[in-house]
Amino acid sequence: MHDLTPITALGGTAPRIDSFDGLEIRECPDWALASVAARLGRGEALVAAAQAGFGLDLPQVGKSAASGALTAFWTGPEQWFIEAPFASHEDLAAQLVSALGQTASVTEQSDGWVRFDLEGSGCHRVLERLCNADVERMAGGDVTRTRLEHLGCFLICRASGAHFSVLGPRSAAGSLHHALVTMAVSAL
Repeated sequence: MHDLTPITALGGTAPRIDSFDGLEIRECPDWALASVAARLGRGEALVAAAQAGFGLDLPQVGKSAASGALTAFWTGPEQWFIEAPFASHEDLAAQLVSALGQTASVTEQSDGWVRFDLEGSGCHRVLERLCNADVERMAGGDVTRTRLEHLGCFLICRASGAHFSVLGPRSAAGSLHHALVTMAVSAL
């Protein structure tokens, strides 16, 4: 019998939290993530199925939308990522397949991405030095795809000026974390 212990993307048994003057950077492993893409010619049916099954309005370009525990954000034409707390949605992809049926192709993404949340007044000073997103103008619910250092990431504004999430490739979690922490030390 194997005696396995789950670890976070940074290799710890608990999420990493780094605190600075005006900023906290948190590793957030407790989120399930799935991608949803409309099947050919089924875009409108998918939007209707998401609304009927979850009360979720799939957002337009550059936006996110929430309904209950689910949050969706646009990733491409007729494509979205949907996230939810892992504790209540460990099988998020299966739940989506069940509700969306033949309108969409759904893939599990939870272990392919790492999420870091930045909270506090120092968010802008750190993010504006790491990426070309106009973080000063981003309002709660805005999403953009950008490069942070050399990594393609999603940047989600959870609360204007005070809370952002960075989703990047899990395989580069250490590099992404290093960039965030190094810039926080430099900028704050």
